[in-house]
Amino acid sequence: MSVRSAEHRTLPERPCALLWDESFLWGLMARQALTEAGLPFDLIRAEDIRAGKLSRYHMIFVPGGWAEAKLHALGEQGQAGIRSFVENGGSYLGICGGAGLATENGLSLLPVQRKGTQERVPSFSGPVRLFLVDHIIWENIATPVFFAWWPFQLRIAAENEIRLLAVYEEAQAEAMSADIKVGEGQNRGWSELEERYGILLDPKRLKDEPAVVEGRFGQGKVMLSLVHFDTPEDRNGAAVLRSLWQYLTADPDDQIHCTTITRENRLIAEDCPEWNKTLADIQAAAAGLISLGERNSLWHWRNPWFLQWRRGVRGMEYSTLAVMIGEIAACLNPHRTAGHEQKITLPESYDLFDLREDLMLIGELIIPFVEKAKILLTREKLFLMTAALSPVDCPDEEISRLRRELFGSSISHGGKFKDLIVAVDHLLYKLIK
Repeated sequence: MSVRSAEHRTLPERPCALLWDESFLWGLMARQALTEAGLPFDLIRAEDIRAGKLSRYHMIFVPGGWAEAKLHALGEQGQAGIRSFVENGGSYLGICGGAGLATENGLSLLPVQRKGTQERVPSFSGPVRLFLVDHIIWENIATPVFFAWWPFQLRIAAENEIRLLAVYEEAQAEAMSADIKVGEGQNRGWSELEERYGILLDPKRLKDEPAVVEGRFGQGKVMLSLVHFDTPEDRNGAAVLRSLWQYLTADPDDQIHCTTITRENRLIAEDCPEWNKTLADIQAAAAGLISLGERNSLWHWRNPWFLQWRRGVRGMEYSTLAVMIGEIAACLNPHRTAGHEQKITLPESYDLFDLREDLMLIGELIIPFVEKAKILLTREKLFLMTAALSPVDCPDEEISRLRRELFGSSISHGGKFKDLIVAVDHLLYKLIK
């Protein structure tokens, strides 16, 4: 078959369902990357899958996030719905947490498992070069450098049922392992740093480890990637996504081209000073929290999506909160010009009363969360002045108590943060759906 350029392909009307539940920041990133690539998709939730709506699509794309939380959101009926969809010919694309969902401890779509934390490099992030195996998805990729964001590592349980499409080759110097630049770690020596941090850090341990795999479940294709082709503004990633849409959503001989994604029609609401003030208060609370961490050298913005944080403090949660609230503000589209108040722009289907209630709930949750988070960060900063700090365990009882209250007792989202981010996610889904 002759290979046609991705730019000259036409995609089916309903090729892909993007699962939103328990994706949070990763769902936003995926949505942005697919939009940049000109790829059509619909957002769906677990309740849609339980209602049988996957039958409308050729493929389900599950982005990053905690796999266990996704399993819980799907429930037994939703899990069975995805398995049946793939078994009967649908395609499954899972990236990072979405790949984890498909492992033997999740949906068991492929005979692969997750390596334990002590066996892997748990805190690697940034650009990494891959070694690619010949496959249509790599067409037009001259330099195979992609982004990995804190990936788990795969253990393949049945090699004869899995096709390796890419393995890790070399981390780029500007990538990070925990809060250490790869180039700096190479100069300082990883052995000493690993002993100090108590985790594996040397990205050379990733070399030849599976990065992208493919297999079959019933009649359906399953593609799992630990690198994020859905990183916004990544040209290599966008090219692979276009090829994946061709490979996973259509017959090989279909003449298909990419589409242009446009925003839905919007209505401009009347001036709502009270609601505008609530939104402004929410934004100010999030901005104040980020500013405190910046002033105390606990983190800085690495790119528009992620903070780069010091080992020992939470960073992904604060990144997620700040970016998602920023996206809510962008969706509501406040306009400020000289002598004029702000106006709120709404989707036609969104009720103004619901907007008020949703914003008020977020406001009620974020203020006390931010107040206590600032106390926690201040105490963590003081602790770091005298000793290393683990993101999980801490001998300081007050730090441990605040961590449990705000984030729960595990590394996944929990505590007051989970309540807050679910409320933020609830509103954001309404605005972008």
